[in-house]
Amino acid sequence: MAIPDFQSVMRPVLQAVSDGEPRALADVREAVKVAFQLSEEERKERLPSGNQTVINNRVGWARTYLNKAGLLTIPERGMVQITDRGQDALSKGPERISVAWLKQFPEFHDFHTQKPKPVTDALKPVDDTIEETTPDEQLASAHQSLMENLADEVLDSIRKASPSFFETLVVDLMISMGYGGSRKEAGQATQTTNDDGIDGIIKEDKLGLDTIYLQAKRWANTVHRPEIDKFIGALTRQRARKGVFLTTSDFSAGAREAAAGLDMKVVLIDGRELAQLMIENNLGVHVKDVYEVKQVDIDYFIEE
Repeated sequence: MAIPDFQSVMRPVLQAVSDGEPRALADVREAVKVAFQLSEEERKERLPSGNQTVINNRVGWARTYLNKAGLLTIPERGMVQITDRGQDALSKGPERISVAWLKQFPEFHDFHTQKPKPVTDALKPVDDTIEETTPDEQLASAHQSLMENLADEVLDSIRKASPSFFETLVVDLMISMGYGGSRKEAGQATQTTNDDGIDGIIKEDKLGLDTIYLQAKRWANTVHRPEIDKFIGALTRQRARKGVFLTTSDFSAGAREAAAGLDMKVVLIDGRELAQLMIENNLGVHVKDVYEVKQVDIDYFIEE
């Protein structure tokens, strides 16, 4: 069974505390996992941020929404207890409690409508009845969409640049990833002629204990095995043990097979991976805005 969305989790959360006694949130989470027969893999699946599991995040937001609607109360830290309104919801409410259904309660309606208007389509649900993701997941989805669009723009800019600029770019990327230190000390782009299939050379570390050879192809077409074989041959003639082949396009299955199972280490980086590495290492991009997402520090409110 797939991990349920957080609206589908709301009734099972209420059912987990239907006896009226306060229960630990950890026990409620476990009851929901059992109710939906989640596999071990589904229990461990994490949000894109990696900070929390998906199911725990959805149970947490279900608890928040039910609490804001007056169906649950939080009597003390980490505990959950059903209210009379929650008992009525179990006996008279729908099989699937939704955000739209909760809006009948004025306090929840005020809470939900006070949320800031989202500025991107990725954050705006089409309808309350299909609002199946938590705010954390909506934020992560919007961020992922922005990153994908940025990667497209970066890759398009690379493809429009000259071949010589691209060769310099790949050396800059390696340096920004921590190889060799400064450009003067660490890397160089070779001459466009008589380079024996090598477009760049970079030290692996500041001490120069090893050297990495680079090949850069600003291509629109797929890179096939013959190009990788030529690169491997050039590395062999240099008695090199490590090489990185970068392209603005992609690699065929044969090309990837050629780079596997060698005595030397050959890494292939396609256009999409190249753009993502540039973004991760702040090469050719800059920070536009920074948004902080904060949560309550429970420990601060514990009275000695």
